Amino acid sequence: MPGRIRKKQEDIGMNRWKTTDLSGLVDRIQSIHQELKNSALRSVNTLLTLRNWLIGYYIAEYELHGSDRAQYGDRVIECLALELKNRDVSRSDARELYRYLKFYHIYPEIVETVNPQLQSITGVTDNTALCLHDMSMEAAKHPKAVTLSPELHVSAGQMIRALSFSHIVELLDVDDPDQRDFYRYHCIKANWSVRQLRRQIKSLYFERSILSKDKAQLEIHTARNSEIQSPENLIKDPYIFEFLGLKSKDTLSESRLEDQLLGYLQEFLLELGHGFCFEARQKRVLIGDTQYYIDLVFYHRVLKCHILIELKVAEFSHENIGQLNTYVSWYRVNEMREGDNPPIGILLCTGKDSTLVEYALAGMDNNLFVSKYLLELPSVEEMRAFLEKNLQQELL
Repeated sequence: MPGRIRKKQEDIGMNRWKTTDLSGLVDRIQSIHQELKNSALRSVNTLLTLRNWLIGYYIAEYELHGSDRAQYGDRVIECLALELKNRDVSRSDARELYRYLKFYHIYPEIVETVNPQLQSITGVTDNTALCLHDMSMEAAKHPKAVTLSPELHVSAGQMIRALSFSHIVELLDVDDPDQRDFYRYHCIKANWSVRQLRRQIKSLYFERSILSKDKAQLEIHTARNSEIQSPENLIKDPYIFEFLGLKSKDTLSESRLEDQLLGYLQEFLLELGHGFCFEARQKRVLIGDTQYYIDLVFYHRVLKCHILIELKVAEFSHENIGQLNTYVSWYRVNEMREGDNPPIGILLCTGKDSTLVEYALAGMDNNLFVSKYLLELPSVEEMRAFLEKNLQQELL
């Protein structure tokens, strides 16, 4: 028997963890403690998510088949919440119960994750749960304006493993199925926190990503394991910097704006988008006998090129683009390495005239872009109006 135990230990690699000093022993115990603790937390999160879905399932089944449901009428949820409160069932107020029911309706495929052991406890089986309400009714309520890539559809198992129920709550508040799939996919891919997901939804990340691109480019952008392949699909307009806590009426210098953005580097990188890696601020370059300073320099690991950002606290002026073009040209000659693509320049300003931008960029060989930034998050209506106006100007 001892021989079998030693053989089992060797099979699972336990001999690798042998240590000869106390410090190594402490490190190993701390490591396994943290690893198994994290695993337990993930398991608890998954089970809580399943619990909430099952509550929604039971409510839906009762509404369809409950023998005494008629006597409660429209007050089923309220009466249920009161009874559950009396039995100390946590997070079971009426608002939460409505949320669980919505969770069940929107994601019936969660049934695939109910393992046989849990099925025997709950009474949920593939056959009984597939009397789930027809999702085509949901789609009929919200016609799809954009046909997204099928690759956006994350499996039920992947979703509940990767997202907490707090993430799912944010997704449930997104009415359009296309947008919901879009945010779910990007949340899992980019490992957004709940706060980051909420911010992306509130700042209309879907609309900002979609309205300025055609459907073919969108499918390329959103397909699983695919990456952005061109600068045009990378640059946003506008960028939203509400996380700085500044007001549009505040007196602001370029150096203060730069300081603020780097003080919130994580949020800034999130707003810039996938693939940006910070490299330098006030990058000194010597052109002729004169020193110049580039505000911000990033390297984009997908596009494999440097991205130079110039910040302006005023509206676009054609003189600004000449300065940026000079920096990009210098970088292309002096900083490009084998395997790099030509650098990109982005001018961020408080406003722009699209016609002036078009003429200012005409004849430029470098990849240059001009984007507006906002210091305060506009209302949904204001943002949509802004985006629609920009799109119409681009189509003219």
